[in-house]
Amino acid sequence: MPGIGGVEACREIRAHMPKTGIVMVTVQDGESEMVKALEAGADDYITKPIRFGELVARLRAVLRRLNVDDASEPTLLQAGDLELDISRRVLYRQGEIVHLTPTEFELLALLMRNQGAPVTHTKLLRSIWGPEYGTELDYLRSFAKTLRKKVEEDPAKPKYIVTEPWVGYRFCNSLDASSVEPRDVLQ
Repeated sequence: MPGIGGVEACREIRAHMPKTGIVMVTVQDGESEMVKALEAGADDYITKPIRFGELVARLRAVLRRLNVDDASEPTLLQAGDLELDISRRVLYRQGEIVHLTPTEFELLALLMRNQGAPVTHTKLLRSIWGPEYGTELDYLRSFAKTLRKKVEEDPAKPKYIVTEPWVGYRFCNSLDASSVEPRDVLQ
């Protein structure tokens, strides 16, 4: 590209249009170039010569991710004495700010978005830690335990983050009649 390199162009586009999908098509097939492009904000990276079917599939995948991100999602999730402000990334419990780590925030947000429904261990791990995860239950249990300490009145008897044995976790909202009531389960 005359006057500006592809990575720099990607960085500029991402800075000005953060919700735009960017697929880089290039002759440079080295790992370091791919890493630079992805770190600059590219959603995907394809080297020439390209296969048309693969290009179309990758473009569709980027569009799917963009559509999921753009879905009209509430910016404030509420349950009992909890308010999770998605846009500001803040949790309020009884009106007081509760500090959450980024991973704790993502875990709570995913559970609250799926109120009343069980969310499997695999879905939680892959959504939060990445697609290569799925069997690392110790990670999940550790974060669920620390999150319960921050959101529950009595972490030993959780009313919000309930364990679904051999399945995952369920977020229960006692103020929502459609939400499943917490049960006594082995933790």
